[in-house]
Amino acid sequence: MLVIGLTGSIGMGKSAAAQHFRNLGVPVCDADAEVHRLYEGEAVPAITAAFPSVVREGKVDRALLAQEVAGAPEKLKLLESIVHPMVVNAELDFLREQEKQGAKLAVLEIPLLFETDARSRVDVTVVVSAPEEVQKARVLARPGMNHAKLEALLKRQLSDAEKRARADYVVDSGQSLADMQDQIDKILDSLEGRKGRVMERLRHGHSN
Repeated sequence: MLVIGLTGSIGMGKSAAAQHFRNLGVPVCDADAEVHRLYEGEAVPAITAAFPSVVREGKVDRALLAQEVAGAPEKLKLLESIVHPMVVNAELDFLREQEKQGAKLAVLEIPLLFETDARSRVDVTVVVSAPEEVQKARVLARPGMNHAKLEALLKRQLSDAEKRARADYVVDSGQSLADMQDQIDKILDSLEGRKGRVMERLRHGHSN
């Protein structure tokens, strides 16, 4: 099974790209969705111990947590040290399950793929990109978003140019949805029959 790493900066169209993979029958594991799940279960005890004021009714309040770590790199680092290994384990479980079910391809949607050194956990990388003005218009249209918040988010991410330079494939989402989907179709055609090494390493007991 070949493991595709799907990434891109905020507002670039990762979710729409991931949905197209799903529509084509390619299973997708969304790292952000896994974090949501962890904040309602497995990660709660450790986060309660580290940040007791952010847990409400047995669940992590994401807004309170965001306030807690804002402008505090050491707190963000602590949070990542709690959550990151759990997300990686969830992704590995997902990959093993998909291979067991006979999938030829699987996608890990990882927003900070390059930033968190997740490159070794995938066979090929696909970066979704769009012109800066398109990206900013999309993000600023989101509820509760403003220029300051956007700049803070972008500072945590590698530049779009750097991601494009590191990618095996780049999907331009700046035109129409149909155009983006066509690009993904072509990438999948080019990956037909290609063997991956990630699952081979997993079978031999290596998780990275």
